Amino acid sequence: MGVVHVPVGWEQHSAGVARLLESYAALPADAPVRLAKRTSNLFRGRAALGAGLDVSGLDGVIEVVGDVAEVQGMCTYEHLVEVTLAHGRIPLVVPQLRTITLGGAVSGLGIEATSFRSGLPHESVLDMDVMTGSGEVVTTKPGDELFDAFPNSYGSLGYAIRLRIELEPVPPYVALRHVRFDDADALAGAVGRVVAEGAWAGERVDGLDGVAFTPDDLRLTLARWTDEPGPTSDYTGQQVFYRSLQHRSTDRLTMLDYLWRWDTDWFWCSRAFGAQHPLVRRLWPRRLRRSDVYWRLVALDRRFGIGDRLDRRAGRPQGERVVQDVEIPLDRLAEFLAWFDREVGMRPVWLCPLRLRRGAGEDDRPWPGYPLTAGTTYVNVGFWGVVNVGPDAPESPRNRAIEAKVSELGGHKSLYSEAFYEPDEFARLYGGEHLARVKARHDPDDRLATLYDKVVQPR
Repeated sequence: MGVVHVPVGWEQHSAGVARLLESYAALPADAPVRLAKRTSNLFRGRAALGAGLDVSGLDGVIEVVGDVAEVQGMCTYEHLVEVTLAHGRIPLVVPQLRTITLGGAVSGLGIEATSFRSGLPHESVLDMDVMTGSGEVVTTKPGDELFDAFPNSYGSLGYAIRLRIELEPVPPYVALRHVRFDDADALAGAVGRVVAEGAWAGERVDGLDGVAFTPDDLRLTLARWTDEPGPTSDYTGQQVFYRSLQHRSTDRLTMLDYLWRWDTDWFWCSRAFGAQHPLVRRLWPRRLRRSDVYWRLVALDRRFGIGDRLDRRAGRPQGERVVQDVEIPLDRLAEFLAWFDREVGMRPVWLCPLRLRRGAGEDDRPWPGYPLTAGTTYVNVGFWGVVNVGPDAPESPRNRAIEAKVSELGGHKSLYSEAFYEPDEFARLYGGEHLARVKARHDPDDRLATLYDKVVQPR
């Protein structure tokens, strides 16, 4: 039996903050700053920077009171959900992978099937404590300059060490409907109706995502929270969740299994390691069928070039790793997918509708570091794999083409993976001038790397 996570309380939290601040003060003024985290969900190269900041005491839930949780910044969603489900609640948006941390989802980005009604994870944060580049702990809330610039800053403005977040009550089960569409335009029309009505065919929709298997086989999964008892499926065993979308019209999961339905096989990426082969799957321990295990295998591949060696031995062209999530306006989704099929040719891809929770108010782009337009429906398109492109692979032609196309269509690209933008273009797309002003105020000695230096590939 694994560790059972319980709230750590305020005294332990204060001790963890003290250790973090002590480790920061001990760093030489010219030393690079990073967190000493055991897990990562980033897919871009990072240089070895030596010892990191001590965050060992900042990985838990502090307390849960009603529909609010006080959470430490390095707490993974796996541990967060374990605690909140004991209270019959979950965060408003639970990203797909267990080891994503709450602080990481707020300073980076997170998305899931509830994002069509609840936005992004930072939009359900009520306030948070941030350790800035000056070594101070600043409490900030929505509407503050630091808070609003923090999403998508990836540590360039500091680190979230405590976050007070909203929770929603949930029942024990989730009922699913998998609806097929023959083309992307039809699927986009259905998404628009669900977003407008909060329902499909007379049934409430609490979660909405899907998979485009081929240009003429696209599936939307409509999830409804329910307390109705009944049998449930188990996709942590021999069955694979994404395959069920093509073979079942309805399904039923426990709430916990629904939240981690994509983690067990890392969407469909576990097939690259043979984990979906029936024989291998029987031998592969269930506790090791999870995204952080596959991530470590990817890290080994990158370190030793295993995939490149296999490609050469098989006579395949050199591969380019294409691992991206992009937000495309709903009315341009079909255009993007048609282009993607012609130019990249990778299927399946994940589809997750998204609308900002914060209204436009005086500014129709309320989050300057990731300036999606309020009142607009986007679809996150996620694609993760290798495309065999030949000798040009080291120049990343497919990734660069994707960046250009996403910008052309009025979309945005997440920054957890490789990025290749020129500095001026990057600043235009990601609120560079605004971010620089906020950074100068809270990190006057430039202790923290800039966002561009953190996320764009070295040239």
